[in-house]
Amino acid sequence: MTLFTGLSAFPLTPVDMQGCLMPDMLVRHLDRLRAAGVDSIGLLGSTGSYAYLSHEERKRTVRVAADFLRGRTPLIVGVGSLRTDQAAELAKDAAAAGADGLLLAPMSYQPLTEEEVYLHFRTVAESGGLPLCIYNNPGTTKFTFSHNLIARLSQLPNVAAIKMPLPADGDFAGELAALRSTTSEGFSIGYSGDWGAREALLSGADCWFSVIAGLLPGPALALTRAACAGDGDRAAHIDQGFAKLWGLFRKHGSFRVMFVIANLLDQDTLMPLPPVMPLSGRAINEVQEALDQLCDA
Repeated sequence: MTLFTGLSAFPLTPVDMQGCLMPDMLVRHLDRLRAAGVDSIGLLGSTGSYAYLSHEERKRTVRVAADFLRGRTPLIVGVGSLRTDQAAELAKDAAAAGADGLLLAPMSYQPLTEEEVYLHFRTVAESGGLPLCIYNNPGTTKFTFSHNLIARLSQLPNVAAIKMPLPADGDFAGELAALRSTTSEGFSIGYSGDWGAREALLSGADCWFSVIAGLLPGPALALTRAACAGDGDRAAHIDQGFAKLWGLFRKHGSFRVMFVIANLLDQDTLMPLPPVMPLSGRAINEVQEALDQLCDA
């Protein structure tokens, strides 16, 4: 099994309102994922607030996580940054701390060209020296990778996978076939967008890069195993239990909903860093109802 396959769980990064890591809480979250047996942990992804944290706090987070996991669960670290030299530094630090892989999104303020993104990825992949996953997240970066650019990047040393958004037309099988016809042998193709995970995996995707698995790894892992085994009926049953939760992810954004789930599960008081505002009132009740439905499924 390669690094970017199966279920990759993306936890929150517990920080206080000054953006400082709460290491004991992070370890508690990571231990839940390790004990459940997820295939990898995606630290400092979008769910992990990487874009809102200082580089020093990000480095500290990686070191705490790597020291706790000690190779027991593969650790993939998000190293996206506005500047190439800073992303390369984060990649080197993650490798030195003991990470197993990297995740890189083309963060930008100025819109980037394909050649700029190619050179950015080439530099960071060389600097980190670890298997690197392309993070195709146009919802936040406003950059969409063309199939041609993905094919070019897949030929670079260390570039081993891509995390794709859900296809607008819903044609997972067609997109997977098109990408596999042009990318290098062994290149892994996975998807984010939790409500599309069942169909993506049943269509042959290599990995589910999962938000919800960061807090609820058990049912997420059950869905992954059923879909990867081709058990459509079992996967559909589990996915139906998530239905209300998927609706809230689409309505409020999975990032905000995850803070509510964390607080309901563990009686924590985590909040996103401003300017992102936490959910309140009726929305919290809706999340509790969605969790109750999942437990009843």
